[in-house]
Amino acid sequence: MITNSKEMIINDEGFVQDIKHVLSPNCDARPKNISINLLVIHNISLPPDQYGGDYIEHFFTNRLNPSIDPYFQEIKNIKVSSHFVIYREGNLIQYVSCKKRAWHAGVSEWNGKKDCNDYSIGIELEGSDHIDYTNSQYEKLNQLIDCLKSYYDIKDIVGHSDIAPGRKTDPGTSFNWKKIEF
Repeated sequence: MITNSKEMIINDEGFVQDIKHVLSPNCDARPKNISINLLVIHNISLPPDQYGGDYIEHFFTNRLNPSIDPYFQEIKNIKVSSHFVIYREGNLIQYVSCKKRAWHAGVSEWNGKKDCNDYSIGIELEGSDHIDYTNSQYEKLNQLIDCLKSYYDIKDIVGHSDIAPGRKTDPGTSFNWKKIEF
C-alpha cells in the first residue's frame, strides 16, 4: 500500500480506501506492459447543467432510466465510465480500479500516442464547461492527484479536450488549471 501526505491510500487492487466504490461494468483489462502516466480531467452533469441525484452513478452502471429526461433517451445505449467522480460538494466515488481500463477517453491521442484509455486514469468532475467548479472539488482533486502521483508515474494532467480536440470540450473554460497542484 502507498500512503501520501493527505492520507489517501490505494490498495493492491487499485482502489482508494475509505471512499465509496460503485463498480462499473464499463471497463476491461489494460494492455500488458502499460505504464499509467496520464490523468484526464472530464466533466459530467446529468441532465446537462443540472447537479445532484444519482444519475451519474446510474449512467456509469448502465441503469439510467431513459424515460426520466429526454437527454437520457439520447445516451441510453452509451457505455462509459471513469475511474473517479468528484461531486460538487467534494465527495469522491471510485467506479473502476486504477488497474483496469475505464472507458472515458474514447478516440484520443496524447503526445503522439493513441488510445489514452490504455495508459490514463479518468477523473470526472460534476460540472459543465461554463459553470465554475467548487472549491471542494479542487481540494479533493488535488488530494487525489497527490495520491495517484505517489503510486503511478504521472507525467501529464490534461483535459478531455486536449486528447480529443474538436470532439470534446471538457473540462471547459470554467476549469481553473491554476488551482491544480502538480
